[in-house]
Amino acid sequence: MNKLSIAFKKFDNYNLQDPVVYSFNNENFPQEYFLALKLYDWVLKLDRNASEELLLASRSQHIGRWQIPRSQYPEGRNGYLDWRRDLAKFHAEKSSEILKEVGYDLKTISRVNELILKKKIKVDPEVQLLENALCLVFLEFQYEDFYPRYEPDKIVNILRKSLLKMDKAGHEHALTLKYSEEGANHIRKALELIS
Repeated sequence: MNKLSIAFKKFDNYNLQDPVVYSFNNENFPQEYFLALKLYDWVLKLDRNASEELLLASRSQHIGRWQIPRSQYPEGRNGYLDWRRDLAKFHAEKSSEILKEVGYDLKTISRVNELILKKKIKVDPEVQLLENALCLVFLEFQYEDFYPRYEPDKIVNILRKSLLKMDKAGHEHALTLKYSEEGANHIRKALELIS
């Protein structure tokens, strides 16, 4: 096995420990394992020649996410932002640890960290592609269960913030996904707000 395959196996084995279950097509999966595979798939859909660093980042973007639950942080925007910041740092550290074990050099590990931490979004094409892929995974696999928890105005605002992180190509892909009529309506409204 080459280093990339070994790293994938280690990332996957770690995410297979996720106690949160995600159901898809009548099968149950550890949630972060499933979502990591789908993020990797989206990265390849968006760029069949994605770099090794981008592929590594896609497979480890949310590694071990269940280990830092949102409930450990205060309610509200500040608590949410602190949680997201700490999660990103944890994901970068955990992926670095695994990549060192596999034998990757510091330059590769540093680049994977830049991607995971989404440094230079809107400037770095690979960071932007990864952000597009992350949003597309959410829209394809989580959005329909997510949006009914919120009032329409609130969900449109949440979507607007997510869609702002994407570029035009990401928006075009988002519009090709299958949604309920209500779900599609929220997305169209959010896109109108940023166009």
